[in-house]
Amino acid sequence: MSTTTTQKTSTSTTLSGVQDASYVPRGPVSTQLNFFKEPADGSKPHNYVEEPPEGQPQRNFGEDAVEVQMNDIRGRERDFNLDKDAFEAIQGVPSEETEFVDDEHIKKVYYPEVEKLLLDNVPGAHKVTIFDHTIRRSNPDAPRAPVTRVHVDQTGRSTEWRVKLHDPEEAEDLLKGRYRIINVWRPINGVVQAHPLGFASADTVDDEDLVPVEHRYPHRTGETAAVRYNKRQQYYYWSGMDNDERLLLKCYDNQEGVGQRVPHTAFVDPRTPPGAKGRESIEVRALVYG
Repeated sequence: MSTTTTQKTSTSTTLSGVQDASYVPRGPVSTQLNFFKEPADGSKPHNYVEEPPEGQPQRNFGEDAVEVQMNDIRGRERDFNLDKDAFEAIQGVPSEETEFVDDEHIKKVYYPEVEKLLLDNVPGAHKVTIFDHTIRRSNPDAPRAPVTRVHVDQTGRSTEWRVKLHDPEEAEDLLKGRYRIINVWRPINGVVQAHPLGFASADTVDDEDLVPVEHRYPHRTGETAAVRYNKRQQYYYWSGMDNDERLLLKCYDNQEGVGQRVPHTAFVDPRTPPGAKGRESIEVRALVYG
């Protein structure tokens, strides 16, 4: 049996039509995404970030699986931007952080790279405050796995709370100007084959599609947004994302007249070949002012 192989960012298939383990799915694909389903008892939606209290579920709302077409932005990255779509793709970004196993090293080496990336690529940005990061691995033993539920990480209220929490001395003045929360997402173990990240253009998402959810930490409560399905929503992904590519995901923007937030989710691509490596990624969350 012969095999046709191209460069690392393209696909590899056998002549029989059976995909080998190096195959990278590309192009449009139809798959199921998990949307918000109201709590059965009509109560306010909530989820616990860590272990819930005894007798309490991790979250009190359900999921509504809907078949959705995911459109590939590969090759047309410049068609999308933060102000219209609330996401933006950036290519060719070098990094001195390669291991992503030590949080303090990540903060020392990778955080300054993210800060520079945001200041260089977000028009008007003059101050960046990075407040946390999450590493996700498609591994049963990993603390955090890819989230296969459509959501937005912050709401308008929780973004204001974040400003007061992370920049308390300047908060009063900073809240008078433009402020945003932007996540910087990237793979850390090479080209993504499994559990790619899907995201909806903010231009196609109505405010009524979003449902505030109490995000309960052990010592405080934040707020995220779940997403109801609406056939007007348009979903995308960036096929075969590699380590030198960055996806900017805007969680909230207080400026009117622009795309304010981007629903997103990991999804199962039915074309992922048997034996494909699990996706590993890092998302760094930052307040961006100006």
